[in-house]
Amino acid sequence: MLHLPLVQFNFGSHLGKKSNKVVTVQRQSASYFTYAADEELKQAKLRQAALCQVYEDFTEMSITTLPTRICLVGGVGQDADTLQAAESFGLPIVTSDTGLDILGESSDWRTFYVLDDFEGASFEAIHKQKECILGPPALKYAAEMKQTLGQNSRPIYNYAMRGVVTCFTGIRKKDELTKLVNLIHSMGGCIKKDLNTKTTHLICNHSGGEKYQYAKTFRLTVVRPAWVFAAWADRNSLEFDATQENFTKTHRLKAFEGQKICFFGFPVEEHQHMVDVLLENGGVCAELDDPECSHVVVDEHTTLTKPEPKNNHTHILKSDWFWYTIQNGYANEMDYLFGDYLDSITNTPNTDRRDSLPISFNKRKRKRFSQRIQLEGTPLGSGKRRSSVSDAGLLSVSNSLFDCTTSPDKLESDKLLHAEPEASDATPAKKSMRFNHFMDFYTTESNYVGILDTILNLFKNKLEELAETNDPLLNKSEIKTIFGNFLPIHEVHQSMLEHLRKLHANWREDCLIGDIIIQHRDELIKAYPPYVNFFEQMKEQLQYCDREYPRFHAFLKINQTKPECGRQGLQDLMIRPVQRLPSISLLLNDILKHTTSGNADHGRLEEALKAIKQVTLHINEDKRRTESRMAIFDIFNDIEGCPAHLVSSNRSFILKCEVNELSDSLSGRGDSLVLYLFSDSIELCKRRSKGFNTAKSPSTAKTHKHLKLISLNTIRLVIDISDSPRAFGLLLRGDKEKLYTFTISDEETDKSVYVKKLCNQIAAHTCRTDADKLLICRTSQELEVDISDVNVSTLSKAFKLAAKTRLKVGRAFSFNKTPNKLKRAVSTMMTSPFGSTNSLTPASQLAQMRLASCTNINEVDDEDCASMRSSSPSTQSEMLVVPPLSVQPTRKNKAVVGRI
Repeated sequence: MLHLPLVQFNFGSHLGKKSNKVVTVQRQSASYFTYAADEELKQAKLRQAALCQVYEDFTEMSITTLPTRICLVGGVGQDADTLQAAESFGLPIVTSDTGLDILGESSDWRTFYVLDDFEGASFEAIHKQKECILGPPALKYAAEMKQTLGQNSRPIYNYAMRGVVTCFTGIRKKDELTKLVNLIHSMGGCIKKDLNTKTTHLICNHSGGEKYQYAKTFRLTVVRPAWVFAAWADRNSLEFDATQENFTKTHRLKAFEGQKICFFGFPVEEHQHMVDVLLENGGVCAELDDPECSHVVVDEHTTLTKPEPKNNHTHILKSDWFWYTIQNGYANEMDYLFGDYLDSITNTPNTDRRDSLPISFNKRKRKRFSQRIQLEGTPLGSGKRRSSVSDAGLLSVSNSLFDCTTSPDKLESDKLLHAEPEASDATPAKKSMRFNHFMDFYTTESNYVGILDTILNLFKNKLEELAETNDPLLNKSEIKTIFGNFLPIHEVHQSMLEHLRKLHANWREDCLIGDIIIQHRDELIKAYPPYVNFFEQMKEQLQYCDREYPRFHAFLKINQTKPECGRQGLQDLMIRPVQRLPSISLLLNDILKHTTSGNADHGRLEEALKAIKQVTLHINEDKRRTESRMAIFDIFNDIEGCPAHLVSSNRSFILKCEVNELSDSLSGRGDSLVLYLFSDSIELCKRRSKGFNTAKSPSTAKTHKHLKLISLNTIRLVIDISDSPRAFGLLLRGDKEKLYTFTISDEETDKSVYVKKLCNQIAAHTCRTDADKLLICRTSQELEVDISDVNVSTLSKAFKLAAKTRLKVGRAFSFNKTPNKLKRAVSTMMTSPFGSTNSLTPASQLAQMRLASCTNINEVDDEDCASMRSSSPSTQSEMLVVPPLSVQPTRKNKAVVGRI
């Protein structure tokens, strides 16, 4: 039998001074038990836990024994929404001007005070008594979420920071810190002295320090103190949440905020670029002798000695530190010390430090490296002149010796180049020119695959890995746009390199080099066209991401300094596939020149060159088709009302021609039109003028307006108007044949070339072999077409616009129901600008236009009307003037088909 002690618990401290209830609970303690078996101990612990739970439940019941009420203090009691929220709890509600009178009453009630101001004497007095204080937003939130009011030890104004756990660093002013703590508590947030796994936000004034490093390492949000003050300013909004990204991002601490940085040893352009990036990220540019300078960033590729700043605590760092900080938000200075870098290259053997040395060291090392290669009998060591193409193949886009960089792949290939010929008994002692040029091909292919490996491993794979995390540099769509067509090229050249290695290891003069190209012809045709055709779009996307995403820009800069890249940017590397096929063609030509006709490889090399040419032609043809299809999308987007079926995979764009209409069948004589010739149709559209024609629709974004889509099947003849150097016509078949005539306005377009190309395209579409019969010559008199100049002046365009306006206004007014005085006034205003005869000069016409525009309707009296009615017909004809013939629309008889 076990003897248990009696434990007494006094609940007075929980219930207030007037509560003297004492409860006796028999509590079991494990220290009083002795058990012979583990099972008895387990059961005893369970009983102990159950009794402790009884104690906790009783404590909670005792606390809630007091009745609860809500007190609305001051203006809160007049707010209908707050009153409605308080009533939803079903508790007694009292109001008070200050709340102090309620505070002095009997403490038989548990009171929740609702205040709209957390400052002042009332708030301080209530808070001093440790009473529960709520703000109106907190009360409304609890009512909306159907929660209990709870037991709050601190005043809660709202829950804008609900779930936020903050920590401070670098804030030295005690008043500011106290203010921040109170505001965070008032918005439902929590504060911890040290960072831990539950911390969500770090609040500080400048970057750097252990807490800042921890926060950046674990991707915590780092904000300025202004974040708290801005959240408190918006405290009365029920929907406001301080953790919203749109609100938080404006208060995030920038990477270099509070830092003064000096850049040392960089070229002028690069120096200015880094200064701009520094300013964008909150830093301040400083000079080397500035005692407040916190960091000196050194270009390790050009600087040979350690700079000496005024401040002994200034960090002297490599440029990688700057770009890693941009990318990740923080980089430990101890990992990028320039002094350690100088020590490392000083103590590194010569054979291993070529790519880590400054440029001046690299030049000397490259010279010695070149001499060593010559002594070892590589292609560079041959006494014969090397191909200029193979030399060019070894150079990067910027003419630097790019292929001397030591990526792992290149080091491996270098060992292969130098070691295997010595190990192979089949390799002749004296290298032939055919072998030397093969080595050019092999070396450049090995280096090219090394570049492709660098693009894949250093850029593409890394970006895809980051895209799967919560902090990507680029999204998956952007990565696909840049690298989507890259993998097939990498795969086919890896396979080609393997075949070349086998040939190199077992070299014979009659080995079949051309077979390697022939075997990979189909893969080359599939791999290269998509990459080359969309290279410009890829480059634009890359430049856009580089410009818009600072962290991605830093990622590119970091990789650019690595030996694998040879100080070349990603864009420089990505252009190499575009240059590779022409280089292969020239290298094969060099091999062919030194291959005898009796060699079995001679015919294979000729076939390989044809295969490379076939791949190139396929790329060009595919590029032409792609550009044609892209042009269709551009044309469709530029034309208002363009038929949707114009965009078709079976249609390709051929030619564009700008014309002016001579007839009046489409838009009007003299109107500026554009003819887009496609493989099966012609799109006729009207150009929107930047002057008069856009006055009626200034807000449109389209540059052209659709008029007609003509199928090439419906064109019966193309007519060359022989008495005009630029006029031509299209005769369309149908129930009633139609003739459209134009004059070419684009001086660069030759009429004879255009109409012949048009006829050839019609013949190709209709499967005819007599394209020349589709073109006939006729004079303008035979066609009854006015070929006078339609490139009218600005004044004539004004007359034409006025004439069109007159017609529209005339249609808009119903003159049968208009008073005579208004009808005559409008008629006078709309007809008088054009003068009484065609012999008037433009100046007199403008004068009449100005006079007519000043005519007042009230000035037209009955006497004028009577005189007009009594005037002779000839006089009336002079008063009702018509526009000059040069701007009148000509409506010729279109029934001219019979004569054609």
